[in-house]
Amino acid sequence: MGAVTPPRPPAAKSPKQDRSRATRQRLLEAAVACLAEHGWAGSTVSVVAERAGVSRGAAQHHFPTREDLFTAAVEYVAEERSAALLTLPVQGRTEVITALVDLYTGPLFRAALQLWVAASNEAQLRPRVTELEARVGRETHRIAVELLGADETRPGVRETVQGLLDMARGLGLANVLTDDTARRRRVVEQWAVLLDGALG
Repeated sequence: MGAVTPPRPPAAKSPKQDRSRATRQRLLEAAVACLAEHGWAGSTVSVVAERAGVSRGAAQHHFPTREDLFTAAVEYVAEERSAALLTLPVQGRTEVITALVDLYTGPLFRAALQLWVAASNEAQLRPRVTELEARVGRETHRIAVELLGADETRPGVRETVQGLLDMARGLGLANVLTDDTARRRRVVEQWAVLLDGALG
């Protein structure tokens, strides 16, 4: 009978895998930044690759099409922001609402907005963006319910939370062309008062 070979421990990640993961992350972050700054028309795979410091071939190895790159980029950053929201310390409603509104006033929202506009005109992009937006929307709603301590079994609470997120998106749109910080702060404070009454 031959000797039993002990099982090998799981292999450590190779430097090549680490480099590949780092390249992918740089591409995703560069894609969001390009969309936010240059819009869909000005954001090509070549522009993103140059910003990320990689070759166009390396970019296409990770993301074969432009649509693959930009939908993955918006999804990646949305997941990062969701994870960051969940690490917020327990705070008052005003702080939670401010954090939720901030999701819609930064570079991620600008990038997503550019993707939505492109999808409204490009048939091959529309289903991917629609599905992505639905997933991100559901996750954002779930996080909002958790952070606000909202009981959606009570009538009207689900709609109240959704109204908050719709309002946040509207504030994000208002901020695209001009800095709307002062007005937005007053609106957030009023929404906190309204939510305290609606959510208990």
